[in-house]
Amino acid sequence: MKLFSLADIGSEHARPSGERVVGRRPVVRIDEELCNGCGACVTPCAEGAIVLVNGKARVLDETLCDGAGFCLPVCPTGALSIEVRDAPAFDEAKAEALMRERGPVYMAQRCFHCRASEERAYLVPVRHAGQSLWVCTHCLPALIHG
Repeated sequence: MKLFSLADIGSEHARPSGERVVGRRPVVRIDEELCNGCGACVTPCAEGAIVLVNGKARVLDETLCDGAGFCLPVCPTGALSIEVRDAPAFDEAKAEALMRERGPVYMAQRCFHCRASEERAYLVPVRHAGQSLWVCTHCLPALIHG
């Protein structure tokens, strides 16, 4: 994953049409070659920027991508990354309207180590040996410290 600094991100301005343009900002990139079309990245994208099209995940509308990257750790193939590039500004109002229209989207997760559900424990995403996994905060210290 390429890291970026605040110096990489451009300042926001408006086009004559009224469209806000940021210039360079973080946006999710999906490698079509690596994407297996499982759709695991769709649910964590609360704003609705990622959809499945012809069996592949795609960022359908960059104005819906906030660049937070919650979709990255759930990808089993590592097809998702964050890149800083010229992109239209994130449209928070549009994203919120889409979230209201879609309603709650939920995909239950469990700790890969102890199988605790997220209703019972706090879970955080981790990557290990090329896999995206969830681990609860109870099991995480043992994984870190052995």
